[in-house]
Amino acid sequence: MPSYVITGVSRGIGWEFLRQISANPNNQVIGLVRDKKATDKRVSEELAGRTNINILEADLSDYDAIKNSAAATSEITGGSLDYLIANAANMSKWDAYDPIGVLAENPKELEKQLINSTTVNIVGNINLFKLYIPLLLKGQAKKVIALTSGHADLDAINQVGIEPAALYSISKAGMNIAVGKFNVQYKKDGILFFSLSPGVVDVGSQADATPEQLQKLGAMAAGFMRAYPDWKGPAQPEDSVKDMLAVIEKASIEDGFGGAFLSHHGDKHWL
Repeated sequence: MPSYVITGVSRGIGWEFLRQISANPNNQVIGLVRDKKATDKRVSEELAGRTNINILEADLSDYDAIKNSAAATSEITGGSLDYLIANAANMSKWDAYDPIGVLAENPKELEKQLINSTTVNIVGNINLFKLYIPLLLKGQAKKVIALTSGHADLDAINQVGIEPAALYSISKAGMNIAVGKFNVQYKKDGILFFSLSPGVVDVGSQADATPEQLQKLGAMAAGFMRAYPDWKGPAQPEDSVKDMLAVIEKASIEDGFGGAFLSHHGDKHWL
């Protein structure tokens, strides 16, 4: 019975991972969220009857909570884990629309927001990986997948001309390095670590954007279309997750996936 731990399953891409993976009753799926009560309610309403789902409460900024979730997971799975999908992330709207030079005009807020992003996206995931390694070592698949972003790719930033989301991009780039370091340390033990981008996915995050903010996003989208002429706009979570699961399934240390930074296509084609 393959076992999965997925962080941030309350909504968006994380929820879609939970939905698709738990559709197979042979999979044991454990979701980590900040609000267990609300997520349990959604599961009972939208995924009723799926007894292979367990929801645990853990915030990635809380080391003890992550540690407790690993202990609880061990009780559920019998001490092992096959797949760890690190989906949860801090995505502040503060840096979502403006370039870094504008953000730097408010140095105190910039420092606060960058600390928040790195605490969750880098430190939180480092703690998550380390605390779950004992379970992964006893698993069969032994795969750790960290969801990242094409925003963390220097070539894409400069090719497309991506100005917004500087702090998010910085934190994801740092996380990618952490993933690479874990890979170097643990590949000898058979644990595969790699970073995987979902592409641009419509999860409703711009629902409350102002006309000015949407105009800024439009400029970025125009850059995407110049760099990727075949791009048709944001994907739906269902399609992105389906693509990522295909990459996860085929990924192996032997085929060179260890420490890789890839798109949902399994290459560097981010859209």
